[in-house]
Amino acid sequence: MENSFNEQLRYQRAKKRVRSIRGFFIHLMVFILVNAFLLFLKWVKLDEGQSLFTFNNLSTVFFWGFGVLFHAIGVFGTKVFLGSDWEERKIKEMMEQEERKSKEWK
Repeated sequence: MENSFNEQLRYQRAKKRVRSIRGFFIHLMVFILVNAFLLFLKWVKLDEGQSLFTFNNLSTVFFWGFGVLFHAIGVFGTKVFLGSDWEERKIKEMMEQEERKSKEWK
């Protein structure tokens, strides 16, 4: 009984995590599509040579971008960028590369 309860609890946590990841990627996709569309509108010219949409003020993109960044940190945490063991993994990776190169020279 306790085993099935733990299994259900793990399932619910995983489901919640997957939903938050999905929500982030939807947010990111909307950010990219809307801003790409706004950039496109900036280049569409009317007969008088004026742009259909003036996109001179980039503050919306800038602050929305911060929102997307903080959403990513909320979903993935701060370890998504370098991680706590990043240095150790990088050292091992470089040592392996060096070892492969030395074997190629032989």
